[in-house]
Amino acid sequence: MSKEKHKKTNALRILDTHHVPYTINEYEWSEERGQGIHVVEELGLQEHEVFKTLVGKGDKTGHVVFCIPVAKELDMKQAARVSGNKSVQLIAVKELLGLTGYLRGGCSPVGMKKQFPTYFDATMEPQDAVYVSAGLRGMQMRVSPQDLQSVVNAQFAPLTMDH
Repeated sequence: MSKEKHKKTNALRILDTHHVPYTINEYEWSEERGQGIHVVEELGLQEHEVFKTLVGKGDKTGHVVFCIPVAKELDMKQAARVSGNKSVQLIAVKELLGLTGYLRGGCSPVGMKKQFPTYFDATMEPQDAVYVSAGLRGMQMRVSPQDLQSVVNAQFAPLTMDH
């Protein structure tokens, strides 16, 4: 492995432990442009390659994690269905850090304080590699969806409005 200059986040340490290859892409993060689409623009990527991590709370299962394409919206009914809930609500931004250890804009599906049931949008599965937060604002990791799935024990399912 090359000597990398980026900060090692929990997410990256976990990938290292599982011997999962990844590359890091860093960009300038700003509160005004905190939306995931900003990542696409900053790094010159395609929208379908970049996934945002959302944390919800189901009425039956408790907290659940969803990774969906940055330009899409989570279908709340579908999210509830695939996660075994009658309803799912996204948690308030102020709850995110205490619950996951991550700030909004830097929430990774890997390395949260607890392992929650995790669901990846079905569009992620056929791709060779996708980008998700590496656990810090301004840092994305490029990783195989199958490797990512095995590390967090995720299920692939249709999760967005256009399915």
